[in-house]
Amino acid sequence: MTPEKTSSRPRGIYLLPNLFTTGALFSGFYAIISAVNGRYETAVIAIFIAMILDGLDGRVARLTNTQSEFGAQYDSLSDMVAFGVAPALVMYLWAFASLGRLGLFAAFVHTAGGALRLARFNTQIESADKRYFQGLPSPAAAAIIAGFIWISLEHGYDIDMIKYLGIILTITTGLLMVSNFRYSSFKQIDLKGKVPFVVAISVMLAIGFVMAQPQTMLFLLFLCYAVSGPVITLIQRKRILQERKG
Repeated sequence: MTPEKTSSRPRGIYLLPNLFTTGALFSGFYAIISAVNGRYETAVIAIFIAMILDGLDGRVARLTNTQSEFGAQYDSLSDMVAFGVAPALVMYLWAFASLGRLGLFAAFVHTAGGALRLARFNTQIESADKRYFQGLPSPAAAAIIAGFIWISLEHGYDIDMIKYLGIILTITTGLLMVSNFRYSSFKQIDLKGKVPFVVAISVMLAIGFVMAQPQTMLFLLFLCYAVSGPVITLIQRKRILQERKG
């Protein structure tokens, strides 16, 4: 009898894209540690760094043809820490600790919303319309929370005066993540194609505006993106109703 041949399926993981994912995971972890030690500005900057790294890992995987099921699952776990747990915990330690159960509830709504959002995304990844996300993406939700804290720290706002606004913002971002609102994924933008020179100038000016006042600009940018979901959904539903009547 000849021994059965063992499977020759290659083992291991792709290093390059998972390095970026690990960096995003560490940034989320570092944000939590910084908040525990009272360094809230460092914490929110770490969350934004996690966003940049999270945006790079998928692009690097596609450019180098190193996508894998392991990488997709690892990315989701990293997102849960960096954009689900970290912003909620930073917000809680910064403003909600004195609110008791209300503060715990608000922080948990954001965390649970992030978990449910990622679980739904993973189960619908094959059938979903690539042009849109269903529900507010967790990095954008985290950016709103982090941007709100960053602005408040920069301008020295009294926490007691704005903590209830923070409650509303935190609960809203959690609910938007599990909503059915459609958000543009921007995946239809061709980054490899040629564009008019004026587009390059516009991008340069936009980066300049953000860098000049990152706290305010990043917060407003992602807040506008959060509002765009209900607007896009309502416009699309109105068109569908008009087509049916026509």
